[in-house]
Amino acid sequence: MLKRLYEWVLKLGERKGGTYALSSVSFIEASIFPIPPDPLLIALCLGKPSKSLYFGVICSIFSVLGAIAGYFIGWGIWELVDTFFFNHVITTEAFEYVNRKYAENAFLAILGAAFTPIPFKVFTVTAGVFKINLFIFVIACAIGRSARFMLLSVLILIFGQKIKVFIDKYFNALAILFFIMLVLGFFILKKL
Repeated sequence: MLKRLYEWVLKLGERKGGTYALSSVSFIEASIFPIPPDPLLIALCLGKPSKSLYFGVICSIFSVLGAIAGYFIGWGIWELVDTFFFNHVITTEAFEYVNRKYAENAFLAILGAAFTPIPFKVFTVTAGVFKINLFIFVIACAIGRSARFMLLSVLILIFGQKIKVFIDKYFNALAILFFIMLVLGFFILKKL
């Protein structure tokens, strides 16, 4: 089933709908959605390697816009959504840990979260809750998210067909690895 989904997503890269799907997933992942846009970005780039940089830019822009939406969720309606976040996304200990990281160096904390597989929405929403300077927040998000997504895009642009052959050959193992990394990211965040 995952293999069919992967092949379907590859075909999205050849149609206009792929860009809309990528921009939507990138936006909502940065504020509320638990699945990162990387698999869709990779699939779209593999489906149309010549548009890899374009897909990377779209993913970066909409991820930063989604991060800003997450910031305003934390800044404006935290009292309405805090129970959901504490029940499903973050522990109170992790919440306080993020607050300490912001106190040490908000820019580096956000930059690190933007680039790594740690669930980004936790940092976007808490940045609003803790009233992190919006300018610093946006700059750190823009640098971290662009570096992450453009790195993937450039690698696929350079190694396109070789990477596609590798993914096709080891798809099941890579899907399991991706799932483990996703779960591990949430686990680490919960245990912080």
